[in-house]
Amino acid sequence: MKILNQGEGELFMPYKASEERINFKDKSRREINKLTRVKQAISNFVHDGDYIAIGGFGADRIPTALIHEIVRQGRKNLGLSGHTATHDCQLLAAGECFDRCDIAYIIGLEARGLSKVSRRYFESGKVKFTEWSNAALAWRYKAAAMGVSFLPTKVMMGTDTFKHSAAKQVECPFSGEQYALMPALAPDVALIHVHRADIYGNCQIDGINIADADLAKASRRVIITAEKIVDNDLIRQEPWKTIIPYWCVDAVAQVSFGSYPGNMEGEYFSDEDHLLQWMEAEKDPETFKQFMKKYIYDTKGFYDYLTLCGGLRRLNDLRYEELMVRPCTEE
Repeated sequence: MKILNQGEGELFMPYKASEERINFKDKSRREINKLTRVKQAISNFVHDGDYIAIGGFGADRIPTALIHEIVRQGRKNLGLSGHTATHDCQLLAAGECFDRCDIAYIIGLEARGLSKVSRRYFESGKVKFTEWSNAALAWRYKAAAMGVSFLPTKVMMGTDTFKHSAAKQVECPFSGEQYALMPALAPDVALIHVHRADIYGNCQIDGINIADADLAKASRRVIITAEKIVDNDLIRQEPWKTIIPYWCVDAVAQVSFGSYPGNMEGEYFSDEDHLLQWMEAEKDPETFKQFMKKYIYDTKGFYDYLTLCGGLRRLNDLRYEELMVRPCTEE
């Protein structure tokens, strides 16, 4: 296949299909109880130097409890797939947990503005990064989920994003057309928050799931947090809702309100007031240091954090905000 052009970016996770297929084949297909605690899951499955990827989309379904624990346990030198990273990137940048990043969307907290702590961290020179588009990273997960080294696409060609990526532009041996090849991406660990799961790791997601099914199949280890742990019989009643099958999953923890302060479709709305507190505290490094100490480092776990943020009263308000029906009015 004739290579016509290639990006200048570094490929942080070279992919060898034969090795990854063996890793995937060796994962147990036994239905065993995988319930654990967040602290134990991070201790067992996330190590310094690992490359991690995060499910959800923007501020929707962030696995916040897992990310807090990564920061609290002081993981360092991680790789990060910044597919649709908002508050998750903000947290990991605050802890200086990663030193290399595949970038599609980072630093921004969508309509809320830019994270100053994320921006300072990337501008510090402590992080190496390679650029991609959102679609490019999604295709990279899909390639790994399929067990192939790359997928041909039409994304990024002719753009500066391609220039700063690690993609290659080729001529198709069949048609002579040009394609951009997206190299497969197999993260060491995927962190995903779902609506419900059973003890074996069968996971169901309501609403938008973006690339999470491919991400789970692409990753070497998968940690799930779920709003609810349900009986396997309930999962089997609606099997078409099982986006992530049990044999992809290594650990499952129940964390109610586990996406807070992000949104969880059908469960609770994002806490916009608290996200603004994060952004306000970021303006001054010393203020932010104390903010992190209060909300992350001095807490024993995620439920301590929720209590500091208003506890059940505030969480119920956010649930009402997500579920309430606004009456239609005639003009």
